[in-house]
Amino acid sequence: MLEYFSKHTASVKDDVLSGLTVALALVPEAVAFAFVAGVPPTVGLYSAFFIGFVSALAGGRPGMISGATGAMAVVIVSLVAMHGIQYLFPAVILCGLLQITVGVLRLGKLIRLVPHSVMLGFVNGLAIVIGLAQIGSFKTLGIGGTMTFLPGASMTMMVALVALTMAVIVLLPKLTKAVPSSLAAIIMVSVIAVSINKFAPESWTPVGQTNVVQTVDDLMMNNLKANAVKDAAVAMEVQDGATNQVDENQVVDISVLSEAQVASAVASVKATEEPLPMLFFLDSRYVLAPFTWETLMIIFPFALILAGVGLIESLMTLTLIDEITETRGSGNRECIGQGAANIVCGLFGGMGGCAMIGQSLINVNSGGRGRLSGVVGAVGLMTLVVLLKPVISMVPMAALVGVMFMVVIGTFEWSTLHTWNKVPMSDVLVMVLVAGYTVLFHNLAVAVLLGIIMQALIFAWHHATHMMADIHFEDDKKIYQLHGPLFFASVSSFRELLDPVNDPPIVAIDFYFSRVYDQSAIEAINKIAERYRQEGKCLHLRNLNADCKRMIERAGNLAEVEISEDRHYHITKML
Repeated sequence: MLEYFSKHTASVKDDVLSGLTVALALVPEAVAFAFVAGVPPTVGLYSAFFIGFVSALAGGRPGMISGATGAMAVVIVSLVAMHGIQYLFPAVILCGLLQITVGVLRLGKLIRLVPHSVMLGFVNGLAIVIGLAQIGSFKTLGIGGTMTFLPGASMTMMVALVALTMAVIVLLPKLTKAVPSSLAAIIMVSVIAVSINKFAPESWTPVGQTNVVQTVDDLMMNNLKANAVKDAAVAMEVQDGATNQVDENQVVDISVLSEAQVASAVASVKATEEPLPMLFFLDSRYVLAPFTWETLMIIFPFALILAGVGLIESLMTLTLIDEITETRGSGNRECIGQGAANIVCGLFGGMGGCAMIGQSLINVNSGGRGRLSGVVGAVGLMTLVVLLKPVISMVPMAALVGVMFMVVIGTFEWSTLHTWNKVPMSDVLVMVLVAGYTVLFHNLAVAVLLGIIMQALIFAWHHATHMMADIHFEDDKKIYQLHGPLFFASVSSFRELLDPVNDPPIVAIDFYFSRVYDQSAIEAINKIAERYRQEGKCLHLRNLNADCKRMIERAGNLAEVEISEDRHYHITKML
C-alpha cells in the first residue's frame, strides 16, 4: 500500500478532488475540537480555514493538511476556563511567534531526538485525553444550576445515536468511499435527531434544555447558564459580606438568574452567527485582554506549550508523509509556516492549530501531493461554513461524540497492548510516563520532554555500563584499548579499568574504538594522568580522532600532541 501511494504522481485534478474530500472531513472534527477547547464551534471552523490555508502555502510539506486539532484543544481549554477567551487570541499569536523563532534558528531537526517510545506514549495519552473530554457532552443543566448527567430516556437516546454514528463510520466505507463516512454519519444522525426532537413526548426532555437529543446549541447554552449560576453564587456571597468564604461550586437554583444574565448568555451564542471572521480586536463580541506584563505572564506558559505541542505533532506528521510519499519535506520551513498560520489565526479570533495526522493521510490516500490540495481543502471548508452555518448549530452532540470516539480509536496505538512484553521494559516505562502525564496534567509538550529526558538517562546508564578495555603489551608498554564512549556516566568505570600503582612505567590508552565526549571525560583523563605522574610513570593517549584532540586542546594546556608517522595514529602525551 505504501509503495502504491509513493508512486502516485501529483496532478491538478487529484489535488482538487482530494482537497474537496478533506474539506468535507474537516467540518465535523473542527466543530468537535472547538468543544474540546471550550470555545464556540465557529472559532474551530475559522481556525481550520486559516491554519490550513496559510500552512499549505508557507509550510514545508506539500500535501500535508493542518487545522484545529485535539492536541492544541486540550491545552486551550485550561486557558479559556481559567482566564477567559479574550486571553486565547494573544496566546495563539505568541505561539506563532515562538514557532517562527524555532524555524529561523533551524531547530526543526530536533524532532529526530524524539524516540519511538515517546511517540507512542504521546499518541496514546492524546487519545485518552480526547476520549475523557467527551464526558461533558453527556451532561445537561440540572435543577441546581450545575451540569449533571442526562436522565434516563435522553441518555439512552444519546448512547444509541453515538453507537449509530460509530457504526456508520466503520461500515459505510465497505459499501462506498464516494462520501467521507464521518460526514455521512453526521448527516444521517442529524436527520434522526431532528425527527426525535420533533415527535418525542415532552416528558422525555431533560430539565434545562429544549430538546430530547441535545444539540450543539443546547450544550453551549447549558454551559453558559451554568457559568452564570456560578457567577451569581459568588455575587450572593459577596453581598452577604462573606468574601473570604466564596465557594464557586455552591448550588444556586436557576431561578436566581436575572433576565439580563440569560439574555447575555443567549447573545453570546447568537454572536457566533456572524457570516465571516474579522480581526479580534475589532470584534465587539470579545473584551480585549489588557496589554500589560501580567497578561504576558498569563499567556506565555500556554503559548510555549501550544508552540511545542503544535511543532511536535506537525513534525511527526511531516515525517510520516515523507515515508509514505518517499519524498522529503523541510522541517524548518514547516515551523515557520505553522508559526505564520497561527499568527494569522490568532489575529482573526481563532484557536490555533497544527498538522492533522488523519486528514493528511486522507489527502495523501486520495491522491493529494501538492500545495493546491491544502488550499482547496481550506477554501472548501470556508465555503461550507458560510453556506451551512445555520445547520451546524442543529447538529446533535451524539454525532460529534461518535466522530471523536472514532478519532480516539484511530489515534490510540493498540499494538502497544500486546507488544509491551516484547520490547525493553525501559521503553514500556517511558510510554507509560508520557501517556500518564498527558492524561493527568493535559500538558503534551512537558510529557514529551519528560519522555525524552527519561529515555536519554536510560541510554546513558546502559552505555555507562559498557565501558571495557582489552589489555595487551607492546615491548615494555602496557596498552589499554578502550571500548565504549567516555562521557560523564562512564568515567567511574573508566577509572576502575586502570591500575596506576601496578602498571609498568609506560602506559598507553588506545581510543581507536572509543571517543571523548564531554568535560567530565577530559577531567577524568587529566586526573588519571596525574595519578600516573605521581607514580613516576608516563601515560600516552593513542588514536584520538580530530574532534577529540581539538576538544582536549580547547580545555587548556593539559596535553602536548605528537603524531606518529609510522603508526598512523595520534599520540597525546600528558604533561
